[in-house]
Amino acid sequence: MIKIWNMKAKEAAAEKKKPKTSAAQIRVQKDLSELEIPSTIKLEFPDPSDILNFNVKINPDEGLYNGGRFAFTFKINNNYPHEPPKVHCTQKIYHPNIDLEGNICLNILREDWKPVLSLHSVLVGLQYLFLEPNADDPLNKEAAEDLRQNRSGFASNVKRSLAGGALKGIQYDNVLA
Repeated sequence: MIKIWNMKAKEAAAEKKKPKTSAAQIRVQKDLSELEIPSTIKLEFPDPSDILNFNVKINPDEGLYNGGRFAFTFKINNNYPHEPPKVHCTQKIYHPNIDLEGNICLNILREDWKPVLSLHSVLVGLQYLFLEPNADDPLNKEAAEDLRQNRSGFASNVKRSLAGGALKGIQYDNVLA
């Protein structure tokens, strides 16, 4: 009889040591299970047991950024879905909506975030930034001004920067696939 009580006590102690699944983890699991993304977006989980931190690669197959491979980190805190994921571009790229430090200007990652939005919404929004850069809400004001003033010059600058070229004294990362 004592053995049974000891076993029960050990089971209870082991159960207490298990990390509890947070509401954010449950929601991210749901978002990931329902995710339907195009072949131009790839998710990578450096630590498969940590679904709140992962990497995303976007390879646009059309538009000015066609041929580039863009890397992002996603960090989701325990207030998700009440707060948006923290998304950061890991490369130095020439884009009106991504600054040189990798910060991203996407309205649903800031003021327009709502808990009904999902990871799918963020991924589609990121991909759309490469198809239609937005010069009206820039983080990189020089790139936005180039886009507004001279679209063909902007396209030329994008092409040069994708290959790791320098523009106005700034060296960009080679992101060609």
